[in-house]
Amino acid sequence: MTNAHPITIRPAQADDALCLGVLSTQVFLHTYTLHGIRPALAREALANHSVARYEALLADPDKTILVAECAGHMVALSLVDNAARLETRPDLAAAKLEHLYVQEPFTGRGIGRDLLRQAEKGAAARGAEMLWLTAWVGNARALSFYPRCGYDDLGETMFTFEGESHPNRLFGKRVRHVAPA
Repeated sequence: MTNAHPITIRPAQADDALCLGVLSTQVFLHTYTLHGIRPALAREALANHSVARYEALLADPDKTILVAECAGHMVALSLVDNAARLETRPDLAAAKLEHLYVQEPFTGRGIGRDLLRQAEKGAAARGAEMLWLTAWVGNARALSFYPRCGYDDLGETMFTFEGESHPNRLFGKRVRHVAPA
């Protein structure tokens, strides 16, 4: 039934914080808690995927959040930090794709690709030459998705929280040539 309805993409609004927080938490837990929940992961989820966190992100002019909806239901989101520079290339105007989250029942419909394309256009319109991101090495879907979308694997990086370091891959794509949104 959900596949019969069209997907629409729009900028997030202040009153989207509740759904953004819940959707972000759901996708984060589905992706990163493959072996169950433990205190460090629970704190990470509550700190970075809460409604309050999204309220703050929506009020930050350096952040761009897009949402995808199907039949009035939020099914995916992208979050770009337009002020995050790439440490290995401080000379390059860059923006960071913080999240590209699609609910599992909606994967494989091109929603992630469409959100990513809109995020690229938005970053380019704000002056970024490159959009970059990190993907956890345990996320096989992401590791194959980004290269298919034209992203170069720029090497290994680590994501650290609560004293734990987790290997990630660093990806980047030139977006200066992308037509503005």
